[in-house]
Amino acid sequence: MPSDPSFVAHVLDLVAPLGGVTARAMFGGHGLYAEGVMFGLLDDDELFLKTDEATRARFVEAGCRQWMYVNKKVRMENTGYFRPPDDAHEDAEVMLPWARLALDAALRARAAKEAHGKRKGAKGKTPAKRSAAKGKRARSSPPGRRR
Repeated sequence: MPSDPSFVAHVLDLVAPLGGVTARAMFGGHGLYAEGVMFGLLDDDELFLKTDEATRARFVEAGCRQWMYVNKKVRMENTGYFRPPDDAHEDAEVMLPWARLALDAALRARAAKEAHGKRKGAKGKTPAKRSAAKGKRARSSPPGRRR
């Protein structure tokens, strides 16, 4: 079920202290973005924030419920998104530390992805795999033909 526009506006007000937060429609809900990363999602008029290994325990200890996605074919659990505590849904000042944890998790994920991409070279291959592939191509050419 799509999120109600007034709910989306309310959530944007709650996370506004982060600065530059936008909501984009996606898959019947909305993604929350700041600093070029998605740090939260709205599904069925509920807010869920991104976690990682460094932040998940805080959400679990606070008794936050994990987002689960269910469709006709699959039930996705362990998504890494948690609903912030109830009191944070009414006060931007209380929401800010939870939103900051989520944004930090999203920024760490982006940094890890970028670092992983830099270790790989062109076409997603490591230098060793590129060398092996290059040697394989050279060996697979018919004799007398140049590549």
